[in-house]
Amino acid sequence: MNGLNPDTTLALMNASQSDAANAAGSVKNAAKARQIEQAGEAAQEFEAVFIAEMMKPMFEGISSDGMFGGGQGEEVFRSMLIQEYGKIISQTGSIGIADSVKAEMIRMQEGADQAHMAATTGGQTGTEIE
Repeated sequence: MNGLNPDTTLALMNASQSDAANAAGSVKNAAKARQIEQAGEAAQEFEAVFIAEMMKPMFEGISSDGMFGGGQGEEVFRSMLIQEYGKIISQTGSIGIADSVKAEMIRMQEGADQAHMAATTGGQTGTEIE
């Protein structure tokens, strides 16, 4: 005989199931945190590109003809310089576009997750499933 009574066995089974549920919850929380992090990165990249596109017209009228200026090389490097300006400005957070974009991306993802859950559970929401 193993020395465990039915109550002890039941308690151990319940404990192992709750540990599995806690582990699954931890994995879900980690996945959600990673999605939020990725949304933040994508939003900041979007803001950098947006700022760079808005800055392009500022540099179009600048003439740099001369002994060491002009040409195809300068056009390429100016474009790269404008992209870097956009990245730096977006990293400061002073414009705020990334915050709005991130919030909207998270809202859309939550809506998609709820729709997916409703589709897979036959219309029940996550609060009804236990």
